[in-house]
Amino acid sequence: MRQELLSLPKTLADDVARNLVMVARLIDEDPEEAYAYSRIALRLASRVAAVREAAGFAAYANQKYSEALAEFRAARRMTGSADLWPVMADCERGMGRPERALAMAGEPEVRRLDKAGQVEMRLVAAGARRDMDQLDAAIVTLQSPELASNSVQPWTARLRYAYADALLAAGREDEAREWFAKAAESDKDGATDASDRLAELDGVEFVDALDDSEEIEETGADAGAGTAASGTDSDQASEAEAKSADVETGESSSPAEACEPRENGSDQG
Repeated sequence: MRQELLSLPKTLADDVARNLVMVARLIDEDPEEAYAYSRIALRLASRVAAVREAAGFAAYANQKYSEALAEFRAARRMTGSADLWPVMADCERGMGRPERALAMAGEPEVRRLDKAGQVEMRLVAAGARRDMDQLDAAIVTLQSPELASNSVQPWTARLRYAYADALLAAGREDEAREWFAKAAESDKDGATDASDRLAELDGVEFVDALDDSEEIEETGADAGAGTAASGTDSDQASEAEAKSADVETGESSSPAEACEPRENGSDQG
């Protein structure tokens, strides 16, 4: 990317680079903002392949699949690389054309992809099969040496997760549970929610401990307040009964009070 930006005047190259950096920083957390930065970069340097690619991914993250596909095609024409082929096929899926995505999975460009790209293409093809309600075909599509391998690669968790999800959709729950477990085991970066799906199959329900603690504290405080109030009410009732007895008998409820003179003659018996 840096090499591509050298074709621009330095000041312009710096401005474009800043916008591309912001696209990369925001695309996962705030895709709309990332998209806004990508449009600025595109306006400044639309003839730079890296800019077109970044604009494509920003549009893709915002589900603007037609726009993303156009940008990916432009970047591919500029570089001649097949690296974007899987995501281009996924754009076809996003536009409601799974048949086109499947056709792309059989094109010669797939053979030019590295192992990660080929796995990605397999995931897209399986997704297209599911879009067409071909669940069994989707399962078969994902069955590959990469899925069977015990080694953990960057794509392993996502591949196992997709396979487990396809099995579950086909009603093969026991097998799905096994593969969700394998996906969770290999998902060190939390790229999937395999652990949650596994817990759901096992009937485990997660409860927010913090919320429970706060509820317990509030309940305890209310109970304490109720006890204090009850105690106060009881004391007041006892005091009222004692005063009533004093009025009726003319005697004080305590020796100290009996020794004190009445200030008001009407209080005397």
